[in-house]
Amino acid sequence: MNLKAGLWQQQTMKLTMTQELTQAIALLQYSTQELSAFLESKALENPLLKVESGQVQTMDPRYDRVKPTRIKVEKDKINWIEQIGCGKTMKLDEYLKSQLHLKLNKDEQKVIEHLIESLDENGYLRADLQTAAKALQMPLENMEQMLEELQELEPAGVGARNLQECLSLQIKRLPERNELAEIILDEYFTFFAEKKWKEISKQLGVGLKEIQEVFDLVQTLNPRPASSFQSEKSAYITPDVIIKWDGSSFSVSVFDEVLPKISFNEGYYKKFAASGDRNVSRFLQEKQQDYQWIMRSIEQRKETLANVTLKIVEKQQDFFIKGPSHLKPMTMKEISDELDIHESTVSRAVREKYAQTPYGTYELRSFFSSTIKTTSDENTSSQQVKTIIGKMIEKENKQKPLSDQELVKLLKEEEGMVVSRRTIAKYRDQLGIPSSSKRKRYD
Repeated sequence: MNLKAGLWQQQTMKLTMTQELTQAIALLQYSTQELSAFLESKALENPLLKVESGQVQTMDPRYDRVKPTRIKVEKDKINWIEQIGCGKTMKLDEYLKSQLHLKLNKDEQKVIEHLIESLDENGYLRADLQTAAKALQMPLENMEQMLEELQELEPAGVGARNLQECLSLQIKRLPERNELAEIILDEYFTFFAEKKWKEISKQLGVGLKEIQEVFDLVQTLNPRPASSFQSEKSAYITPDVIIKWDGSSFSVSVFDEVLPKISFNEGYYKKFAASGDRNVSRFLQEKQQDYQWIMRSIEQRKETLANVTLKIVEKQQDFFIKGPSHLKPMTMKEISDELDIHESTVSRAVREKYAQTPYGTYELRSFFSSTIKTTSDENTSSQQVKTIIGKMIEKENKQKPLSDQELVKLLKEEEGMVVSRRTIAKYRDQLGIPSSSKRKRYD
């Protein structure tokens, strides 16, 4: 009997570790947008996970570098509500400004325009009201009134600070008011999102069928009210790491631009832990472990990303000092061997991650280049070949542009690089350079 209990305990521990490892791997490969959405969806199912907006800067002594972090108000990537956009192409800020009431004075209009400029691509407010009020030198109460003015504009839900507020704003704008839906969204949103409808039914004295009808109604709403509008912001890439060279040394900062600030909801924990209910205690213990795992996994993600980036900088110093034409061939296996981690860990760490460098913003994957054969014993990278091709075409006679075969010849004769015509054509396409016939000018 004791032997069976011991075996069962060992199997359970192994299963838990496997699940945690699987989830940690998933977090490592998330882009900042995916991780942000993950944290916000986790906050809906874990009441002990508190998600807040704000702006902080933290120092990690282990890396001896500042990690600047600006928090973004919750986005709304949640799998239980989906909505297809209506296909408008007008820019969101133009559409909102066109609706501003004439009754607003210049100062009020200035404030609302400031709030409009602080909306993300989905129509959510990214700015902290208290910070904005201080910057514009106006009372917080007045700022809140201006936000209410903004939230009355179309599309319904615009100006919300989180998913709950977005859906609530839309529910209250429906032609026929639904008081039950308003109460559920305002007061029981977490239970509703987690489909703990029996608790809502018990507290409100309504049937599950009525709650299902509210759910069906909510599914018709748009959790991304501005997603169908044209957005200029989507053209910009937010770097995950910032690499600087001051002439004598490098610095690497992990930059979490779009991640919300998360903390432990101590008030909720103390309130329900005092109940003494065994089921509640089990629930709290499970959610506390979940919170601790998320915190560990986020820190591990940061640490791995920082270590991989530092190793890239160490091996590609010429690139960061002299420029893109000095990128050297490098494989993920080289990095994984030196860091003593698996090659797949490096691959996940650099997936959809970007680095801001002295020469622009680059995808981390781009530092791992394939090798091109040369006439000497040395190797060169595909990025170097692309750079040289670009320079050759830039200097060519536009009345008699270089053909791909002529580029093959020039690369071999002038640079000692052996590249096929097909590879030249592929690189040219990747650089967005048309064929020689389309480059020809007649002036």
